[in-house]
Amino acid sequence: MKALIFAAGLGTRLKPLTDTIPKALVPINGTPLLELVLRKLIANGFDKIIINVHHFADQIIDFVKQNNSFGVRIEISDERNALLETGGGIKKASWFFDDGEPFLVHNVDILSNIDLKELYDYHRSNNGIATVVVSNRDTARYLLFDSNLRLNGWTNIKTGDVKSPFEALDVSSCQRLAFSGIHVISPKVFDLMSGWDGKFSVIDFYLDIAAKETITGFVPENLKMIDVGKIDSLHDAELFLTNSL
Repeated sequence: MKALIFAAGLGTRLKPLTDTIPKALVPINGTPLLELVLRKLIANGFDKIIINVHHFADQIIDFVKQNNSFGVRIEISDERNALLETGGGIKKASWFFDDGEPFLVHNVDILSNIDLKELYDYHRSNNGIATVVVSNRDTARYLLFDSNLRLNGWTNIKTGDVKSPFEALDVSSCQRLAFSGIHVISPKVFDLMSGWDGKFSVIDFYLDIAAKETITGFVPENLKMIDVGKIDSLHDAELFLTNSL
């Protein structure tokens, strides 16, 4: 199975650590985030992995080489010339996903107890264009789903903004769930990305196609997850790693 790890971000919320290293190499209990995610993917059966890079890209490339690619095939999607955001990053790596099979996308700063093989199999059974891992965690921005967990829209509860491909969407009837940064995507997505060029958000893309294509939410049972995106989350991540994984 194939996967893409998003590791190109600037990691500005992790400064000053990311003044000298990429976010992907920030250590948790002595182990870089990238290694933690790679080992989880490999343990769940993903043996062909591409990593996008931008900030301190050479450090990530050297780290992979020094570890002999952790015994699997690892490729690099080089975004040093320009950060492409999530949608653009997926599209740039499209050459890697050439086998007609679904692929996993995983942010490098997400740690969880999710069974990624179960997620992958769930996606295959649904035949949708994408399956996004979501949860009930508190946030300002939520994806909106119908009773069948089909994506209907997005909202920011602080500003009241709503985005949806469905006219007159009844937001009050929707389930509000937070996106985790983990999803499985079918390769048909690349045909649908025709006309989407350069830098763009995969969430904006999903919202654009959601009226015609099925994008499904997946809510894992007994989910434990942490976003290691801020300095004040590092200690929590250390405890999480010790107690949950």
